[in-house]
Amino acid sequence: MAKSEIQVFHRSLRSPGRCDDNRRMLSVQEQFGQIDIYVFDQILRGNIAAPMRVVDAGCGYGRNLVHLLRAGCEVFALDADPDGVDHVRRLSESLETGLPATNFKVGRIEQLPFPEGFADVVLCNSVLHFAHDDAQFRAMLSELWRVVAPGGMLFCRLGSRIGMDFEPVTGNVFVVGDGSHWFLVDEDMLLGLTDELNAVLVDPLKTTIVQDYRCMTTWVLRKQRESR
Repeated sequence: MAKSEIQVFHRSLRSPGRCDDNRRMLSVQEQFGQIDIYVFDQILRGNIAAPMRVVDAGCGYGRNLVHLLRAGCEVFALDADPDGVDHVRRLSESLETGLPATNFKVGRIEQLPFPEGFADVVLCNSVLHFAHDDAQFRAMLSELWRVVAPGGMLFCRLGSRIGMDFEPVTGNVFVVGDGSHWFLVDEDMLLGLTDELNAVLVDPLKTTIVQDYRCMTTWVLRKQRESR
């Protein structure tokens, strides 16, 4: 693609639904990227919208951030992969969001570089099942929850044992379909953690079973405005 064509494409990304200079409407993929369908659901229902401050913890290459950056959310993102963080930083620049490059950081979820109650929404998509053990899982969850503001929302999508059986390795670590070792939650664990956090379920637990491979559960919590 020539430089002039890239510039046209980037201009067209700035506003959803607008045509580019050739009167071409943006496709859904151009507007939303490779967004997770369950993140998309929260956007459609108004649970994630501008001008909210959104932290994507474990952002990867920003698959869930295309629309949020364009829509005017105050986006922060973190990942252990420097290449992914650099890609998200350049994506923000290409969309001319005006967000500082320092919003996009290399780091670990167990040590989020944000103050308590920092974000209206914290996203953690397809990351928590890479915890090595219960201690690391709880450390990551504790940090995610710490950063959520009172009244804010934590969106997690993670591997689970809801609907399939897996070969155990140790503790809550199991072998999934491709031979990888994942930390897998179950319904009782998630509901117990919801109570521990004094959180409110935004939705009932929703689980997708991928044939003979894995189960992915969506766990969405609202932080109450007042502690018990």
